[in-house]
Amino acid sequence: MNEKVISILEGKIRHVDSEDGEIYLVGPIKLPVNLEDETVIFHWYCWLLCKEEADKLEDIIDKLSGANLAEMQQSSVLVYGDFEHADEAFIRMHSICHTGDIFGSKRCDCGYQLHQSMKMIVAHEAGALFYLANHEGRGIGLFSKAMAYLLQEQGYDTVEANLNLGFVDDARNYSDAIRVLRSLRPKNKPVTLITNNPRKLDALRSAGLDVADRIPLWGDVSEYNEKYLQTKINRSGHLVSGCPEQ
Repeated sequence: MNEKVISILEGKIRHVDSEDGEIYLVGPIKLPVNLEDETVIFHWYCWLLCKEEADKLEDIIDKLSGANLAEMQQSSVLVYGDFEHADEAFIRMHSICHTGDIFGSKRCDCGYQLHQSMKMIVAHEAGALFYLANHEGRGIGLFSKAMAYLLQEQGYDTVEANLNLGFVDDARNYSDAIRVLRSLRPKNKPVTLITNNPRKLDALRSAGLDVADRIPLWGDVSEYNEKYLQTKINRSGHLVSGCPEQ
């Protein structure tokens, strides 16, 4: 292994314990982001869950270079400001939405929530957005989400579509993201969670985190996602505070 490469990566890859293996967290990486025609500097981390542990950096790189990482789900976190030490910090646990986040689909509000939460974090001057790559379709995956969309076009709501494909309504798990959060910010420092979803609140509080407050995030309502948003409230229990009237 090239010593110069090792010297660059040394200290930038850390281990985070997980119940299911070993989390490798790489970063921070300076990431200039275009946010409403303004360049904002975030610090980007990426993490990967592996079944086996490697103690030396050389062994980690050797092992990963032999794996087909392009076929594996890898999550990210965008950190803004002094997230580690700030007295108050905003966080968003954002589930990947291929159609909404990338293509700008109006069938959901995910793309709006992604960009709006980034703006809120920057305005607050300290926070982190966790981008959870294995959460597509509430945890059923992209191909299954596509099948669920076909059912939704025939009148099924989001919950009914998932259930009729043999899945649960919401299969998402936040345990690894919470472990990464703890590695970036002390457990005793409070966070404010940007969410409408009580399951996210419960996951953080059950893990012993100090969630001082919750900020609702509703918006971008249209004829294309009105039923989807109402299903979130009526079937999935999303909290209605801040929700615009239909």
